[in-house]
Amino acid sequence: MNAPVLVINCGSSSIKYALIDSDPQAPRLEGIAERLSSDEARLKGKNSAGERFTQPLPGADHTQALNAILECMEGRLPAAVGHRIVHGGEHFTQAALIDDSVIAAIETTAALAPLHNPANLAGIAATQNVFPELPQVAVFDTAFHQTMPPRAYRYALPETLYAEHGIRRYGFHGTSHAYVSQRAGELSSRGGTGGWLTAHLGNGCSTSAVWNNQSQDTSMGLTPLEGLVMGTRSGDVDPGLHAHLHRQLGWSLDKIDDVLNKQSGLLGLSGLTNDMREIEEAAEQGHATAQLAMEVFCYRIAKSLAALSCALPQLDGVIFTGGIGENSPIVRRNVLSLMPHFGFALDNDANEATIRGKEGKLDSADHQGPQVWVIPTDEEGRIAMETRHCLEARV
Repeated sequence: MNAPVLVINCGSSSIKYALIDSDPQAPRLEGIAERLSSDEARLKGKNSAGERFTQPLPGADHTQALNAILECMEGRLPAAVGHRIVHGGEHFTQAALIDDSVIAAIETTAALAPLHNPANLAGIAATQNVFPELPQVAVFDTAFHQTMPPRAYRYALPETLYAEHGIRRYGFHGTSHAYVSQRAGELSSRGGTGGWLTAHLGNGCSTSAVWNNQSQDTSMGLTPLEGLVMGTRSGDVDPGLHAHLHRQLGWSLDKIDDVLNKQSGLLGLSGLTNDMREIEEAAEQGHATAQLAMEVFCYRIAKSLAALSCALPQLDGVIFTGGIGENSPIVRRNVLSLMPHFGFALDNDANEATIRGKEGKLDSADHQGPQVWVIPTDEEGRIAMETRHCLEARV
């Protein structure tokens, strides 16, 4: 299938899109329709010449936004649509052609991702209205991590909670971890073999241990709240914290959930912002809570990577990706400095130079130990690839 694939990542009030050709050198048409169903709704994007545009869409809903997106495709109509779906539960170990049964299965996992799956389903419905004849494929964030063994995905809880309610660790950012680990294998001449620790660091953060292109463990769990310190999410806390806050402060579960998801992480620690660029600047100027936020953030990443190394028979290297992972030499240096016993050898010049979309190896050419890579993630490209593979497998 050589025609373009339209990749859709639908939120409750936004649609992120990318039209991706099978030729990796072909220009992408991409952008986002945001603030939907409000007077401030607009479409922002980039055309094939790389020029950016903004188009007002006052009051537009998802279907109207998709029609506006269609008008911006410069006559390059897609052959299929690939949807990012956050949570596939245990139903899906790979991408799936969307039909009524797939939609029903996504609906059953909505309770595990109440902020994401309903919005993803709305995107499917809207896209089917605009492109009723096109095949549509669901690509799941959780699918890549379905290769984890039970020792990695089971919580130490009563069996019935897993068997009857699906309470287990699922993991997220699967398309990102899959893309960068496969790319590292290609760049390092290891192909599809080897063991990699991957660190997807952005406003949402997660780590993963990948062996021979299969996830063995990851930091996120039942929900995207588990694991690392993130932009506004706390990551790991004592499981007794909820009961403590309820008893001592009278907080409801909804308030606790809101605090842990939206008021914690880098924002909560620094008291300033969830933007790592601003925190780095404040820390350099001696701001104490910004310095603390940096220290906790980097320490928890190093701690997670070290723990995940237990899942790998052999460690070939570590990969940094995501907005922070790709653009913060300070974070990369601080994380690796906390892991001296792993034998990483960071080249400071390469570390400082590898930013703004650059891909590169950060240790010296003659270094024989585990490698350090920065690989810009391409989740949309991975979704397009999985969409093509899904449809080709059905021919």
